[in-house]
Order: sequence, then C-alpha cells, then structure tokens
Amino acid sequence: MDNEEQNLLPNLLMLLLSEIWLERMDWFFGVDMAVYHTTGVSHLLPVVPDGFLSLDVERKKDGKSRRSYAVWEENGVVPKLTLEMVSHKPGGEYDKKKELYAKLGVLYYVIYNPEFWQRDRRQPFEVYKLIEGSYQLQIGEPYWMPEVGLAIGRHQGEFGGLPREIVTWYDENRNRHLSRAEQERNRADQEAQKRSHLEAFLRSQGFDPENLPEQ
Repeated sequence: MDNEEQNLLPNLLMLLLSEIWLERMDWFFGVDMAVYHTTGVSHLLPVVPDGFLSLDVERKKDGKSRRSYAVWEENGVVPKLTLEMVSHKPGGEYDKKKELYAKLGVLYYVIYNPEFWQRDRRQPFEVYKLIEGSYQLQIGEPYWMPEVGLAIGRHQGEFGGLPREIVTWYDENRNRHLSRAEQERNRADQEAQKRSHLEAFLRSQGFDPENLPEQ
C-alpha cells in the first residue's frame, strides 16, 4: 500500500456493506487480507487483494474474527469479487493477479486506477467477469452483478471534509446505497426544507412564524 485510498476505499465498501446486509450472516468482506489457496506454486504463498467479497461463508469464522482467509477452511468457497487499486508502482493488476484470480475462480475482478490509467493505457474503472475460464471486460457503470445482488461503481462525494471519488455499492436500479449517516443527513435536510417552505408560506399570509397565535 502506497497511498491512503488503498486502505480507505475498501474499508468504506466493507462498512457500507455492513449496513446494507446488516441482517445477513452469510458473507465476508476482507481488506488487505491474505487469501490462501491451492492454485499457486505453494499453498503457503497467499494473494492479498486490496478488498474481496465472499458469499455463503460465516460472517465470523467460528464466531471469531479472521486473521486470514484460507479457501480450504471455508468449504472451498473462493471470493466472489476481488478489488485491486493500481498505485504509483504497478503490482501486476493487469496480468499476474488477473491470471491468478481467473485460475482461482473469482467471478468478478474490479480494477480501480484513478490516477495512472493513462500511463497504463487502461480505463480508470474496469470490471471483468470470468466467462469460460477467462476474464471478459464488462460494459456499464455502475455494473450490476446478479450473482452478488449489488452493483459497483464510482461516486464523486465527500469524506472527512474532503471531496473524494470513491468506489461504492448500488442497487439493481443503479441507485447508490446511502450510509445511515447520509440517510439521516438527507432526512434532516428535507425537514429543514419543509420548515423553510412553511415559514415562507406563513409570511406570505401575513403571519410571523416566530409569533404564531396560541390555540
């Protein structure tokens, strides 16, 4: 990891998913976590995605937090989605890791490259789907993944008081899933707008909203 987004953005995906799937206990999202598998030279050599999502696994392994993800300890369940973020120094996102994830059987592979996509002659956001053993670049953003039940895409927003582009979840209709904090803020803004309209109406009728007659 050589920039804060590599840690921040996958964690935002995980936190939002914890709200979207609050009642579900059959998924796990790992951030910068070793994934051990048997498709490489040695099962002792893991791959470490910036983020990954597995379905049909325990939310917590035997009731405890995972320190790593070993496919053979998860009933053979490989991640359904992996996310790699390209940084200053290319890390094999477009070749070595792509080949490894295909061999492992990861259905969706997302590459996010907001800064160096022109250098790499790629697009800033790419979603690949494993079709007949090889990855095919998919079209459309946010991209709907029926096997996951979510769409994934970018959003230009604000976090920590700073404008940021983030990778986030969307629903089947491509509506962005809002965090609870965003939902509360929207509700507060709507209530404030309603009060403002009501006060404007009262003033138009000759009433002072601050000194209304008591009933």
